[in-house]
Amino acid sequence: MTSSLRGYVLAAGSVLLTTAAQLTMKWGMTHLPHFSLDWFTSLSLLSHTSALFFVSCGVLAYLLSMICWLQALHYLPLNKAYPLLSISYALVYLATAILPWYQETFTTAKTFGVLLITLGVWLIVSRPSNT
Repeated sequence: MTSSLRGYVLAAGSVLLTTAAQLTMKWGMTHLPHFSLDWFTSLSLLSHTSALFFVSCGVLAYLLSMICWLQALHYLPLNKAYPLLSISYALVYLATAILPWYQETFTTAKTFGVLLITLGVWLIVSRPSNT
């Protein structure tokens, strides 16, 4: 595997893990009571183990995403790698609109915005490097 391809694979892993982190944390946070620094509220959080598990999985996914990202930066120039992170915006939008438990909808404006982001990433990444 070439170093450039390895960098793109690692960046894709970072994007997918970031997307998973956003989705799992969103699900977990919507199933927790409103958080405050009140002692009683803190104790009541312990009774929401599945929600806390999902939030914890999201944090772990972010950690793994960062590890992939740091490795991707070793193989890719920053001006090629950084725009790839924007793909997670598109993936989160699609997932929350498709998966019924998020109850979000497709709109023309949001879809157009996601298409513009995707086009921008493609334009940046598809250009040959000047190195």
